[in-house]
Amino acid sequence: MTEQVRVVEGIVELTADVSDSPYWSYDIAPTTSAARKWGGWDVTALWMGISICIPTYMLASGLMAGGMNWWQSILTISLGNLLITIPMILNAHPGTKYGIPFPVLARASFGLQGAHVPTLLRTIVACGWFGIQTWIGGWAIYKLLEGFFPSWTHQPLLPVIGINAAQLVCFLAFWSLNIWIVWKGFESIRSIENWGAPILIAMGVAVLIWAMIKAGGPGPIFDQPQRLSGDAFSRFFIPALTSMVSFWSALTINISDFTRFVRTQKAQVWGQFVGINTAMPLYSFIGVAVTSAALLLFQNDPTIFSGYGRWIDSGRTALSFQNHLWDPVFLLSQIRHPVLILLAVLGMTLATLTTNIGANVVATATSFSNLAPRMISFKWGCLLTGLIGILMMPWKLLADPQGYIYTWLIGYSALLGPIAGILIADYHLLRKRELDLYQLYIPQSAYKKINWIGISALLVGIIPNIPGFLGTVGLVAVSASWVRLYHYAWFVGFATSMMFYWVASIIVRKRP
Repeated sequence: MTEQVRVVEGIVELTADVSDSPYWSYDIAPTTSAARKWGGWDVTALWMGISICIPTYMLASGLMAGGMNWWQSILTISLGNLLITIPMILNAHPGTKYGIPFPVLARASFGLQGAHVPTLLRTIVACGWFGIQTWIGGWAIYKLLEGFFPSWTHQPLLPVIGINAAQLVCFLAFWSLNIWIVWKGFESIRSIENWGAPILIAMGVAVLIWAMIKAGGPGPIFDQPQRLSGDAFSRFFIPALTSMVSFWSALTINISDFTRFVRTQKAQVWGQFVGINTAMPLYSFIGVAVTSAALLLFQNDPTIFSGYGRWIDSGRTALSFQNHLWDPVFLLSQIRHPVLILLAVLGMTLATLTTNIGANVVATATSFSNLAPRMISFKWGCLLTGLIGILMMPWKLLADPQGYIYTWLIGYSALLGPIAGILIADYHLLRKRELDLYQLYIPQSAYKKINWIGISALLVGIIPNIPGFLGTVGLVAVSASWVRLYHYAWFVGFATSMMFYWVASIIVRKRP
């Protein structure tokens, strides 16, 4: 063992040469000491860059539309972030200690070949999110430039695709920017996150101050009473909280893709705790405050918005215009000053870019590389992610807001919650944070090719949520109790799989 690894201050580094193994490639190899350049600020900046995006800005509005007031919405978002911090830090630990990405970590609990199952599930989710975020970034560019090119609104929709040529060009332009940055490697990613975080925070605060001054006050949203109480509030709060947890559930299982570049455990812990629990609640509050100020301006004089006249002339109502003010892209598109439009385009692009790269591209590229280490590099995995993101036509995924929350967010958390529970049970409860780094990369390994306990635990965690999911999407009629259970999807899957894996592994070990 001592000839195969070196341990310095709790960090394990592989010294044996396993480069001829089919389970090794440069992109999924354990991180060396020289490559560990991330400190606490880098981790915090990563989370700030990931958290500050258009969906975060609009999170509170979705909760308020369901009946919460502004502070209940922010509190729900904050609680969801606090809860997800725990499994995030726990699953980040092996990444920092052993320098391994998620697909390699999964080999311990699912087997060298069995690890493909959880990594593929994570890949599917990440490809979907990559497409969604890329479409949001491209859509933001399109809407902000639309005022300079009014003919765009009269372009016919492309057959099959369902969007016009200008929208497609903006989407592909933003797609290319994402791929180019990731293609340059992890140092490029670290740079964009470090530069992006303070810029985005400063821009958000500046917009908040501008809106408050312009409106002369905080606006009507802060005086809005709650519309839910008692059982009605509880019935909405649970799926809302699950959605907030689900928002980051994908990263709970592949966070080691990043923390393997962190120098110490202390840095990954405080970096994540600060980053996760500050940026998202703050940016959601900025979304509420800016929208409230915009609504106050609208109530005083709707014609202050440059597009209001055209909106009404097209037969749409003032109420529908007011509701669209929650969308930061729509709100900023009402500005017609060239310099401000340029700044808005840059801000929206940077916000979506930092989120997409950090949360989606890295996970899928690493997972694809693990599928065929000798054939698919991280860079080619990145390109494959991008191509799948295009083929999924993400603009159709976002067509239904209810489907986005109840089908997409909660639905994929039913798949990923069990994986997070299994990883934690294996690494922290059974192995007591001890892995054999050398054995994770060789064919004649002490680790199984397929660990059927891990596969079984995954199925056990997924099955209870299937009836509620089918009932939610309308495929079958199920009782209300199954739907209510589905609203706890991530928590149910996480706890069920973790306990099953832990108990089953102990029983098998004790079996004569």
